[in-house]
Amino acid sequence: MPDNFGKADYSDLSNVMTDFSVSNASLDTSDGQKDFRWNNDKWTSYLGYYNDIPELHATIDAKATWTMGKGFKGVGEGAEVTELLLGTIKGNGVDTFNTILQNMIREYHIGGDAFAEIIRDEDDVLANIKPLDPEKVTIIYNQKGVIDRYEYTSINKDNEGKKTKYVQEFGIDKILHLARNRLGSQVHGTSIIKAIENIILMRNQAMDDWNRVLHRNIDPLWIFHMDTDDPSQISSFKSKMDSARGKGENMYIPKGAVVPELVSTAGNSSLNPLPWIDALNDYFFQATGVPAIIIGGSKVFTEASAKISYLAFQQTIEEEQLYIEEQVLSQLNVEINLEFPASLENELLSDNKKDVQNGVTQPNELTQTPEQLNGVNV
Repeated sequence: MPDNFGKADYSDLSNVMTDFSVSNASLDTSDGQKDFRWNNDKWTSYLGYYNDIPELHATIDAKATWTMGKGFKGVGEGAEVTELLLGTIKGNGVDTFNTILQNMIREYHIGGDAFAEIIRDEDDVLANIKPLDPEKVTIIYNQKGVIDRYEYTSINKDNEGKKTKYVQEFGIDKILHLARNRLGSQVHGTSIIKAIENIILMRNQAMDDWNRVLHRNIDPLWIFHMDTDDPSQISSFKSKMDSARGKGENMYIPKGAVVPELVSTAGNSSLNPLPWIDALNDYFFQATGVPAIIIGGSKVFTEASAKISYLAFQQTIEEEQLYIEEQVLSQLNVEINLEFPASLENELLSDNKKDVQNGVTQPNELTQTPEQLNGVNV
């Protein structure tokens, strides 16, 4: 046998197998341009995710529902006047001020921004607020990096099918604009979907693959070795076999004419995707900041961990409520308060009091600093 070991060589996969990396990103800013225009060209894509992915749909709806809580309340001496004024808001005719804000919260989680037309009467009193389609809204900035105006573009069709483009301009005081997590000098908000898109795709791909495996266990593939090369006979057999399988009927074949072979996979010969799907599911809710228990999930290790998850969620919702309250005051000149629907703070304080009584914690541990708890004099 010839000695060829010295001629062994190795491959170079450096251009084929690469390490994971994150692409660089920059902010969408006006950079001093005159009439800098921005339109959300991702809206239809993100809306498709919201419509088709049930866990995303439930998560965004939960965000909107919990942020609105028990609905708005007036503040201070003019509370009653505020509630009467906002009670007249009808939106598209059957809306209320609560449902309009809830609509806009869902909208800016999906696309990053939400828009509604502000309508005032002759005396400049707020008369109505109408939500707008964000796909059709263009934000226009001036050279100072400040919003100058908005444009709403619609396509109208006449009876003959002829299309006419119609552009309506709105001043900054005519549009209620809510932007989610706007960063730096960026001209728009940030969609929640952009950061979790890969998680959604991986989870649903795994579910789709597993669905195919289960389907093939019930309706397996077959290979038929036919003792003929005649295209007409092959075509006839294919038609009959497919028809019989589709109807669940038996097929009777002359001996030796066809040799069937079942294509199957042994039960334990492939990876079980269920733990992977479950891990992606947990990762999804962690990334969105909405615990699974909020939308009906029951997989919680302990009651204490469930309460901590709930309290963490409460902080994000109260932050969002503060943002809504400030924007309503700033843009509509109306002061409102949004109440968190159900807090566990009192219950946790009660639990801590029981722990003290039972000797689990000391009375002053609840107010001590970490240094004091560790025996450091401060």
